[in-house]
Amino acid sequence: MPLPKKALHALANPSPSIEAYEGSVRSGKTILTIIDWIRFIRNGPAGTLAMCGRTERTVINNIIIPMQEMLGRKRVQIKYGTGTAVILGREVHLYGANNEQARTKIQGLTLAGALVDEAGTLPESFMQMLYSRLSVIGAKLWLTANPEGPQHWLKTKWLDRARLWIDKHGLEHWSDDPNAMDLHRYTFVLEDNPALPPDYVERIKRAYTGMWRKRYIDAEWVVAEGAVYSSWDPTEHVVAHDELPRLQRVFSVGLDHGTTNPTAALALALGEDDLLYVVDELRIEDGPSDGVMSGRLRTWLRRLPMAPEWLVIDPAAASFKVKVAEDGITNVMNGENDVLYGIRTVSSLLEAGQLRISDRCHALITEIPGYAWSPKATEKGLDAPIKANDHSCDALRYAIATTETLWRPYLDAPT
Repeated sequence: MPLPKKALHALANPSPSIEAYEGSVRSGKTILTIIDWIRFIRNGPAGTLAMCGRTERTVINNIIIPMQEMLGRKRVQIKYGTGTAVILGREVHLYGANNEQARTKIQGLTLAGALVDEAGTLPESFMQMLYSRLSVIGAKLWLTANPEGPQHWLKTKWLDRARLWIDKHGLEHWSDDPNAMDLHRYTFVLEDNPALPPDYVERIKRAYTGMWRKRYIDAEWVVAEGAVYSSWDPTEHVVAHDELPRLQRVFSVGLDHGTTNPTAALALALGEDDLLYVVDELRIEDGPSDGVMSGRLRTWLRRLPMAPEWLVIDPAAASFKVKVAEDGITNVMNGENDVLYGIRTVSSLLEAGQLRISDRCHALITEIPGYAWSPKATEKGLDAPIKANDHSCDALRYAIATTETLWRPYLDAPT
């Protein structure tokens, strides 16, 4: 299928320094980036190349594997364990940048080119360091991003300073600011990707609501405010326990561990109707020792309709994980702790009507309406929920986001 007009414009009018492709999900940003990056690998200056993302694994999943599908495994080779790939005969270094210390990974490098996936999720310090490393003559940077808050550093310090901006309507804006960056910004929406079937486009639009709809469908940089789960409706999402359908599997128990705070555990199951159900809840308010807590957890697990496939625990609960292992629970994994990804996933399931909560889960049902975005974080250009009365909401994130590869095949959802 031929590339759409906006992508052709980007390829035909290259920036001398930075190409920034931002906008809605599934709008073709990644494919365009890959095409342009391959062209640069073939024809760009000699020197060290880098591909960066929140983790090395996300770079491989989001960029390298699609490149293998396009070019073949012989021409795109992943050198697992070395932090490198060989693409069209050139070695490319892979970097994960999920904290402020990540910038030390690239200090001292001299780069000829770099590609950054999901740039808005990386620390500003890493991006500034990366750009300073592109000192080879003819060096370039590519970045992709989904919209975040309007005060996010990527928007205010990079995208808003673009010399050329092609907006989501296809209108061209040239900056006369003498301090503009050599950056070409292209804003993509779903309609810019002609490969998407119309029914898929409609389904993915229905999967988002509120802030997520404005950002990931409408390509707008808007603030996070109000309730985190704005589509929450107890009349729709809560089901009487004795009306739960027959269960096919219990994927996981998500557990948020507390010492001075409550501990919450939630069991996530698949009904015979191919919907997800949070079927039961354990809440420990009094902060007992790890040994006592492990005993209560094991007693509660035996009461579940079937044994969970995984016990997903807060990554910070190191001593408790050791204790439950000593007590014979071996199917333990760390919870996926990307808060925003977990929230987006839960929010999409609620909006699509694919997640139901048993009325036994009193604490979770009580917490969700008050689970709200932090105004203080918003002022700093960040998205973060208020850290209060959120233990069951955290357990819900762990249970769902960590086992997504298990339950996703059963659900007809494009999230």
